[in-house]
Amino acid sequence: MAARRFDAILWDFGGVITTSPFDAFNRHEAAHGLPHNLIRRINADNPHDNAWARLERDEIDAAAFDALFAAEAAALGHDLRGSAVLALLAGDIRPAMVASLDACRAAGYRLGCITNNARVGHGAGMAGSEVQSAAVTAILARFDHVIESSKVGLRKPDPRIYELMCETIGIAPERCVYLDDLGINCKPAAALGMTAIKVNNEAQALGDLEKLLSLDFLG
Repeated sequence: MAARRFDAILWDFGGVITTSPFDAFNRHEAAHGLPHNLIRRINADNPHDNAWARLERDEIDAAAFDALFAAEAAALGHDLRGSAVLALLAGDIRPAMVASLDACRAAGYRLGCITNNARVGHGAGMAGSEVQSAAVTAILARFDHVIESSKVGLRKPDPRIYELMCETIGIAPERCVYLDDLGINCKPAAALGMTAIKVNNEAQALGDLEKLLSLDFLG
């Protein structure tokens, strides 16, 4: 039997285990006559110190984010409150991704989750309801360790948050696979030595993971 290349599979949550909030952002923009990808543009400007970054590091609360994000939108000539954006964050659970977690665990891999989140909504997944939060909690229980940006005061793409995961689970970066829907978050993982998979869609991500692990997720 060939030697195993990896010992741990590390996952982003929103946009990977659940559907991306970006789709909800675009629907909101279209419904309110706002430019396509405006929310992503605002969140990408001054990415380390804007309202979004500060919220995910738990430096400000939801009320402060509401006002600061509105000011950032106003600077670009648009009327958009931060509270409207927060209401769009919780995605839908992807059952095939959850099944792949179970398959990876059954195959003996350690599982970790690194998620940029905020203390809004219900639970780590920022769910819109208690029922949805319970479903997210059940998924997070599958991981050996979960790192939430809002709890540790670090957020991706800061390399320290990936290093913290490796230190916590006791596995070197080069023995880890990392999945994230944002290229900017995959780059520091790869720079540390992880094998990064950029998640464009569910089938592509699971196909790429199948090839790396020689497991069958897609049937």
